[in-house]
Amino acid sequence: MKYSALTTRIGGDAANAWQILYRAAARQKAGEDVVILAVGDPDFDTPQSIVDTAVTSLLAGDTHYADVVGDVELRSIIAERHSKATGLNVDQDQVVVMNGAQCALYAAAQCILEPGSEIIIPEPMYTTYAALVGATGAKVVNVPMRPENGFQVLPEDIEAAISDKTRAILLNSPSNPTGAMLPRDTLVAIARLCQQHDLWLISDEVYSTVSYGKEHISPCGLPGMAERTITINSLSKSHAMTGWRLGWVVGPTALTEHLGNLALCMLFGSPTFIQEAAKKALTSELPELDAMKQAYRLRRDTLYSHLQKIDGIHCHLPEAGMFLMVDIRSTGLSSQAFAELLLDQFDVAALPGHAFGPSGEGHIRLSLAVPEEELIKASKRLAACIEHLRQSPEAQDQGQAISAIA
Repeated sequence: MKYSALTTRIGGDAANAWQILYRAAARQKAGEDVVILAVGDPDFDTPQSIVDTAVTSLLAGDTHYADVVGDVELRSIIAERHSKATGLNVDQDQVVVMNGAQCALYAAAQCILEPGSEIIIPEPMYTTYAALVGATGAKVVNVPMRPENGFQVLPEDIEAAISDKTRAILLNSPSNPTGAMLPRDTLVAIARLCQQHDLWLISDEVYSTVSYGKEHISPCGLPGMAERTITINSLSKSHAMTGWRLGWVVGPTALTEHLGNLALCMLFGSPTFIQEAAKKALTSELPELDAMKQAYRLRRDTLYSHLQKIDGIHCHLPEAGMFLMVDIRSTGLSSQAFAELLLDQFDVAALPGHAFGPSGEGHIRLSLAVPEEELIKASKRLAACIEHLRQSPEAQDQGQAISAIA
């Protein structure tokens, strides 16, 4: 049977890298002692009051069609929240509720990109970006965020990548996978480029509430950027609600009208009981949220301190988010080969850095979404893996052979 060309554009290395996670999950389910640090799914429960709200809504019969672009009250709440964070005057007509930030990103890309156009994305970047752009027929133009520069993008590198085909720039701050946050002067410089070249700016801000002291700046609040910025956010990370699939887009009303049309033929609205839970999440003082954030910070500091003691690797301290990037280039192995060795012989699942783009090669990404004791266990196993490579020429040769294949 024949398949469309789309299927080739949504696969590739980034999709294949997840095989590490799938293998590890199968082994863990079979009862093996595998530490999974390959996925950013919070191990905390959704706050009980949010769950109770959803249950109450279900029992009240809220199981029918909802407004395609989102409940008016929920969109008003999101608009008010966005206005407070950015200083803009945003109303509910500038908000579209989607089934998670991933869906929101996909929909935004479909509405502003087309075959032959280009979008500039600093990398390492989140693994699904390439596929969602590929689905539109557009081309990703990678701009490196170099490890030696703290995984910060340089505005001059973005400027050099702009062509007459460039339609947009996609920024993710705080970043998945690096945890780096873009400073104001960088955002101002990028905003100036967007205005000079009439470009859209997509701002993925799903980790904006999980920062460790540094200010998060939403670029839509910069002068001249409100009409050309598409802001993406969700409840997945902030409220431990990954499985609820509730995210949103904030942008100009002309864009949200197009998004509404796309939602009409793709989603037909988010479930009402989930939107009721979202209202609760966004309007309540929930002590669980601060507790989660403090737990992530403690985990970050604990894992970082243990990894710092391992000769032969270097760990980047993230400013935000729930991941650490570990530099394993001194081993001589590719990130894929190292991740496979770490799982197969030392029972730790990490995502290989090449899945995030060329600048991620030579690194692995570790998640903080497990208890502290599991992170300590993983760090000891990682140290054993490095020592194994140092002392075993056979292991080094085998790893290099895997690298060559990869």
